[in-house]
Amino acid sequence: MRQLLPLNYIHSTGVFKRASRKMNTNSSNMMALAPNTSKKRETVCIFGTGDFGRALGHKMIQCGYHVVYGSRSTQISNLVPKDAEVLSHAEAAQKAAIVIIAIQRQHYNFLTPLAEILRGKVVVDISNNLKLNQYPESNAEYLAQLLPGARVVKAFNTVSAWALQSGALDASRQVFVCGDDTEAKEMVMNIVRALGLTPLDQGSLLAAQEIENYPLQLFPMWKFPIFLSLGLTAFFFFYCLALDVIYTYIYEHNNFSFFIAMTIPNRICPVVALILLGLVYLPGVLAAIIQLYRGTKYRRFPDWLDKWMLCRKQLGLIALAFASLHAVFTLASPLRSFVKWRNAKPIISQALNNKTEPLDTTNAWLSDSYLALGIIGFFFFVLVGITSLPSVSNSVNWREFRFVQSKLGYLTLILCTAHTLVYGGKWFLSPTAYKWYLPNIYMLSLVVPCAVLVVKFVLIFPCVDKPLTQIRQGWERNPKSSEQSNYIINKSAV
Repeated sequence: MRQLLPLNYIHSTGVFKRASRKMNTNSSNMMALAPNTSKKRETVCIFGTGDFGRALGHKMIQCGYHVVYGSRSTQISNLVPKDAEVLSHAEAAQKAAIVIIAIQRQHYNFLTPLAEILRGKVVVDISNNLKLNQYPESNAEYLAQLLPGARVVKAFNTVSAWALQSGALDASRQVFVCGDDTEAKEMVMNIVRALGLTPLDQGSLLAAQEIENYPLQLFPMWKFPIFLSLGLTAFFFFYCLALDVIYTYIYEHNNFSFFIAMTIPNRICPVVALILLGLVYLPGVLAAIIQLYRGTKYRRFPDWLDKWMLCRKQLGLIALAFASLHAVFTLASPLRSFVKWRNAKPIISQALNNKTEPLDTTNAWLSDSYLALGIIGFFFFVLVGITSLPSVSNSVNWREFRFVQSKLGYLTLILCTAHTLVYGGKWFLSPTAYKWYLPNIYMLSLVVPCAVLVVKFVLIFPCVDKPLTQIRQGWERNPKSSEQSNYIINKSAV
């Protein structure tokens, strides 16, 4: 850790002044992203006066650009920004070096007569489709075919009109840009920066198809975690329904159907949370085993493991959501009529029998221990979840992020597993816990996290950790076989 310098040393050596200059420099760099209206910029033409075209033109006027709209009707509408000029398509295109096409693909045919006017100009395609891979080629590539002399650039399709109107304060600031002409891309990226947004160069126009598909994808990295959590929830719901409601009704003649509202959800949530948390760290353990087996890190993991590792963040956040629901259900439990009746029953029985049951210190220790483990585990769970958010992870360095996600993450898994063990461990050897010869739900929840912790415990042994560390630093057990396998993989890919 870095040591703090004495205050007198800071003032005497000028460290404070240098820090101030650095802060001023950083502040000026941050202000460079903000719109600058102090100087007049070049003229930009926009074809299309729809919602996005008007929002983009209004934002560009605020940033100092002179905006000319190309429209079929040259009459100025109240919807068009008041400082903008409205001309015909041909006249508007002649007045600007950059032409933004804010029109859907099916209306591109009107651009064909303007091919000569648009020759050499930067033409920006901002359109999106209604379905993934709706056309054989991207809209930007189709536009480049219609206007062979124009320098086509794909941009702004990932930003909404609402984001432009709200100043992008509550929306994504990233704008994907691609194109075959480097100079044209740089001109478009300068406009993006002037609007206070962040341009991301995605390469040539071949990337336009992927950029156009991006806004149409609904939580692409969340599908597997969400479906998995829903599947686990459904399975454990019917599992608890069978054991806690149906079994007790058939064999004990008790109607516990009201368990569906509170008891069963409060059992499902911690179980699903613990299993998902174990699944967050299971792929890392499997990756370590594969690297030890192969003796190299220069071979790709299987595709299923790659996809699994990419969605670990989403699995962890969903696990945190289930853990939070468990905490809320637990806090609300004392308000339930069933809990009040169950707590009052032994008190009334002792009063009628004029007998006081002595305090069972063993149960007191167990109850206090599992509550303490649950509270501390949930605290670290929230800390790990907050650190995974982009706004927080971007403010810490890689070592700090790895410490929280790895070290504190495993500590969270240990605490939550211990919390479940202390709470449900008494049922392992109890015959009454095996209704219809099925284990209790808490026993099932311990399979994945205990397996992860046992394998991780083996991996930290020096005899295993040392070669694994060497492999991750670039050492190979058999470099020739690794090169041959990489050659085969690259050849098959080609």
